Amino acid sequence: MRTASILRFLSESYRVHLVTFREATKDSEPFPLQPPAQATTVVELPSHARDSLARAGRNAGRLLRGTLPLTDRFCGSDSFRQVQQAIAGRRYRLGVIEHFWCAPYVQLLRPCTDRVVLDLHNIESVLHAGCALSEPWPQSFAHQRFARIAARMEKESLAAFDLVLTPCEADRRRVLKLCPAARVKVVPNTLPETAEPDEPEEHIIAFSGNLEYHPNITAVRHFRNTIWPLLRQSDPKLRWRVIGKNEQAVREWLAGDERIELTGPVDDAIRALARAKVVVVPLLSGSGTRIKILEAWAAARAVVSTNVGAEGLPAKDGANIRLIDDPAAMADIIRDLVADPDARKRLGRGGRETFEQSGSWPEAARALRRAALNGAP
Repeated sequence: MRTASILRFLSESYRVHLVTFREATKDSEPFPLQPPAQATTVVELPSHARDSLARAGRNAGRLLRGTLPLTDRFCGSDSFRQVQQAIAGRRYRLGVIEHFWCAPYVQLLRPCTDRVVLDLHNIESVLHAGCALSEPWPQSFAHQRFARIAARMEKESLAAFDLVLTPCEADRRRVLKLCPAARVKVVPNTLPETAEPDEPEEHIIAFSGNLEYHPNITAVRHFRNTIWPLLRQSDPKLRWRVIGKNEQAVREWLAGDERIELTGPVDDAIRALARAKVVVVPLLSGSGTRIKILEAWAAARAVVSTNVGAEGLPAKDGANIRLIDDPAAMADIIRDLVADPDARKRLGRGGRETFEQSGSWPEAARALRRAALNGAP
């Protein structure tokens, strides 16, 4: 969604060449994205196993090489060759690189681009440091090591860009602490403008997101072990619906409970969340800001989150969200909201108003104009 908002904005001022990635498989379907771009290049990535043992093996190799997760995958020699071929002979007014793990592409863009911008969805050193605090050994050791690798890379590379974008002020300050020479602007995460959905409310609570994303895995496991048992015991009819793609990544933690539902990917996350009485965001780590909360606000649903889960958003406890870190207290708040339709309606209305005021693409466009990313075609 963040990438889409920036791409949409740029398409209003520039002829856009989109270079994007897809995992190559023997039965790859035609590339589904239809962006506002005049040219699209798809870089084929090698396929790899996604089970936990294979992931552990890849990360062990990265630790030995001192390489960040995904940097080796997206910036391998073959990917570099494909990107280099795609931009050969072209000249660009502006180049935007999405995600820190693609930052090495600055060396290809710099000779043929007037201005190169890095869009940070997360600060990787902060993300891994947070995961190190919430994970058991040996995962905590791996994240500590990755945090040090990321911090070193961030200090060395962020000043190489003409501009760095972050999704919130807290991340802007973190970038400047890591690299005082960096030039940083805030562009918030936003969603397309959307009408408030009219969906029948079910007796469920919901969690949503890419379930392969490590902080989401940890959040699901934490909620399943410490909060859900309290809710399950006190309300024998309540169900917990876990919404999002890559559901295999959390299946082992949720198996054996018929009152926990895994939906897999859905066509419209906002409509899916609108069927819940309460949306839960029990994150213990992360960076950037959470799209899942914006989606819940757009759905006018009551949200209960940890403080780190709502970091960087215009969250006001009691007005548009409930913020609590203690598991037992979170269970109490969720239970009270499920039982009180007026209270959850007030909270959901506050979230919807926040979305309408600052959570949609026009807000991102205003920030991008302030960052001077618009220009003549």
